[in-house]
Amino acid sequence: MILSCKNISKSFGIDLVLNNINFQIEEKEKIAITGVNGAGKSTLFKILAGEISADSGEIYTAKDAVIGYLPQNTEIDSNNTIFDEMLLVFSEVIELESNLHSLEKEMSILKGDELAKLMDKYSLIQHQFEELNGYAYKSQIKGVLKGLGFNEEQFYQPISQLSGGQKTRVALAKLLLSSPSILLLDEPTNHLDITAIEWLEDFLKNYPNVVIIISHDRYFLDKLVSKVIEIENTQATIYNGNYSFYAKQKQINREIHLKQYLNQQKEIKRQEQIIQTLRSFNREKSLKRAKSREKALEKIDRIKAPDSLPSSMKFSLEAGIESGNDVLHVKKLSKSFADKKLFQNVSFQLKKGEKVCLIGPNGIGKTTLFKILLNQLDYDEGSFRLGTNVKISYYDQEQQNISYDKTIIDEISDAYPSLTLGEIRNILAAFLFTGDDVFKKISTLSGGERGRVSLCKMMLSEGNFLLLDEPTNHLDLLSKEILEDAINGYTGTILYISHDRYFINKTASKILELSPLGVTEYLGNYDYYLEKRNEINLAINSSNLKDEKASSAKDEWLRQKEEQAQQRKLQAQIESIEKEIHEIESQIEEIDELLCLEEVYTNPEKSKEAYDSKVNLEAKLESLYQQWEELHP
Repeated sequence: MILSCKNISKSFGIDLVLNNINFQIEEKEKIAITGVNGAGKSTLFKILAGEISADSGEIYTAKDAVIGYLPQNTEIDSNNTIFDEMLLVFSEVIELESNLHSLEKEMSILKGDELAKLMDKYSLIQHQFEELNGYAYKSQIKGVLKGLGFNEEQFYQPISQLSGGQKTRVALAKLLLSSPSILLLDEPTNHLDITAIEWLEDFLKNYPNVVIIISHDRYFLDKLVSKVIEIENTQATIYNGNYSFYAKQKQINREIHLKQYLNQQKEIKRQEQIIQTLRSFNREKSLKRAKSREKALEKIDRIKAPDSLPSSMKFSLEAGIESGNDVLHVKKLSKSFADKKLFQNVSFQLKKGEKVCLIGPNGIGKTTLFKILLNQLDYDEGSFRLGTNVKISYYDQEQQNISYDKTIIDEISDAYPSLTLGEIRNILAAFLFTGDDVFKKISTLSGGERGRVSLCKMMLSEGNFLLLDEPTNHLDLLSKEILEDAINGYTGTILYISHDRYFINKTASKILELSPLGVTEYLGNYDYYLEKRNEINLAINSSNLKDEKASSAKDEWLRQKEEQAQQRKLQAQIESIEKEIHEIESQIEEIDELLCLEEVYTNPEKSKEAYDSKVNLEAKLESLYQQWEELHP
């Protein structure tokens, strides 16, 4: 056990948020904390991180355990560059590295005992440096930053120049590199595109310590966690499994609880009727029996009524006008800003009734493409056209289509004055706004609640072609399920941008992957996209491997040919030298015979001429012998 919570309770004023929360966590476990917005998840994290104190209860952590905490939308305030900020994590390693360099300089000028003593010290520090993985810390930094979506050009950008989302990613990178024993991550996938989320998923799977996550990303939780702790109505319930297991088991538990509650209520009512009947007899024995039954009834451990579930959305909207079968035709669209080309050659078609997800890395131009389709931005090249009777409705992730100074009910009634108050209330109830909730000012709502108002308003517009930009941002899990039902029941056409893979799996019939060079189409949901993407990557890698093998075989053949040519050339040189040696040796023998003749050795002039020729030939012969030996190493 590395962490344990015992009877943790917390109130804010008269509002009880957490009540007798109990759980324990073992080493290396990956845990999810779930619950609706406002359930107390972030409050629990702040208590665990020591930022606020519990009103009662105890928290135990293992000796030397270090807790690292990433709040939602946290931002680093620093004048450092991104890379320099990461280096702060490795200050101990950098100091050891500096000490090693200093010792190396000293050792270069010392001898004898002083050198031996310094070498021992060097060996000790080097061991510490290696234990802290000192030779790899810069590679670690680059790997984490790239994984979270930063390119190398951004590494040396001042943090003060970054957006809020980028600063949150910097904070996440710094925390991951610090590798605490208990990692608390509150919505870590916010501000990450799908590629970065997949990287984070793999990183946390292999993280050697405890990870506790608050997240609305159900796909992420499914892949990562093995335990779910649900905070609901101040209480904690533990489920040993991933998110899908939790969702199914929660429903089963709720049905069992409801059945037990109804059976007990039925039995209580039966006993009360018996007691009433016995009292009506008004005899001593019957009154004693009634009293006895009353006491027994008082001792019953009463089952609490299950928490009422919000009405699930059974809300179907029909478009006011039915569109033609061809909804959208996009052909070779291109868009640049200044000298930066976002995308080019984007072509695709949408048919009536399709639910299509547009995916791609952050900054690739997904929202820009939406604004082009809405005629809010010009494009550089290509064309697009809407089909017959197509009416677009747009959901902006910034929720700019609602007025923060109005109440919820006024926002809807002002936009759609033909609706009656009863109709508006019924529609808002489908989006979980019931009773006095409808009179709340939009400015007082949470991000998820504002998102539901914005979605409600958009879906009432009777558009038959919906453009949704990150519709699940800020929505809690229940709100996402409502939106999934609404999309799946919608009879018009939908094109949406989302990084929520679980949501995509539930709603998409087609995926369009946007890249700088165009769009790739996948006829299925996210799991299908992953399968096909992996097949394509495997085929590309296999093709590259074949090309490498073919290239390698060709290189080997050329190398062998070159070696053979060199060998032939060498052999020709050797044979040429050997031939020349034989010729010179023959010439020297002839001169020796010449020098033995009387007419030569008695004639000083002829004798000197023959001798000089012999000396020159012998010098040349010596040179040839040397060349021959060099060719025979």
